Amino acid sequence: MKRFLPLAIAIAFAALACASNAADQKPLNLWPGKAPGDTNTLPAEADLTKPTENFIAGRRLIRLGNVSTPTLTVYKPAPDKDTGAAVLVCPGGGYNILALDLEGSEVCEWLNSIGVTGVLLKYRVPRRPGLPGHAAPLQDAQRAMGMIRSQAKALGIDPNRLGVLGFSAGGHLAAALSNNHTERSYPVVDDADKLGCKPNFAVLVYPAYLTQKDKGDILAPEMAVSATNTPPTFLVMAQDDPVRVENVMSYSLALKNAKVPAEAHVYPTGGHGYGLRRTENPVTWWPDRAADWMKASGFLKRP
Repeated sequence: MKRFLPLAIAIAFAALACASNAADQKPLNLWPGKAPGDTNTLPAEADLTKPTENFIAGRRLIRLGNVSTPTLTVYKPAPDKDTGAAVLVCPGGGYNILALDLEGSEVCEWLNSIGVTGVLLKYRVPRRPGLPGHAAPLQDAQRAMGMIRSQAKALGIDPNRLGVLGFSAGGHLAAALSNNHTERSYPVVDDADKLGCKPNFAVLVYPAYLTQKDKGDILAPEMAVSATNTPPTFLVMAQDDPVRVENVMSYSLALKNAKVPAEAHVYPTGGHGYGLRRTENPVTWWPDRAADWMKASGFLKRP
């Protein structure tokens, strides 16, 4: 069965690449069977948003929980805009839920507007007992990058301009993937797992857990930043973010010391969890700055 899997993946990706808009998108399962290491059965996947929970920019959001079957959903830009670049999008949610629209599908649609293919990663949540919160999601992210690269031709993307973008816990996941890619954290499934899963660039939006809160502002052990290990990175956060702006400041300093190209934007106010829904806070204009950075860095240059 394993030898037929790459062909099945290729056919599925080719079908996704032909879809013309978000309504046509069909999720593709990451794993051929049960995800590695998962033994417990979760309740049914569901939107766990409560009527009393806050809106963002006047709109509700999806808080998806109980994800045991991780998937990829491809959003292609219009052909006349397509730059050939692609970005794996990692929603946040504290590794307990996924803000699937606010930090997922809406972000893929914005990426399409600047000519970038968005690939939404629905990774496993909540945290698996006895494991770090990012353990299962990192497996999903590594698998996703290899799968996308293996089907670059079918998707019409440049495998050397494949980035990752994450919010909050998803920002931590994007950074963890940026620094943990030399070996897979699960047994190899197929040839896609033999390809590099290092992102060519990373965008971290109000990232969480980059530092060890109980040890000052020392980076978390999974953040092995170095000139050869870590890709160019864009970061943004507000000073009044309850998740602590030190995440961005400490990671940015580590990038600087390692001579990794980086750009960081820190705003005085804005809080946490705004996605790319614009409000009166200037921090919510970060998509314009990120697009400028991607363009200036050459990631949006047409081949």
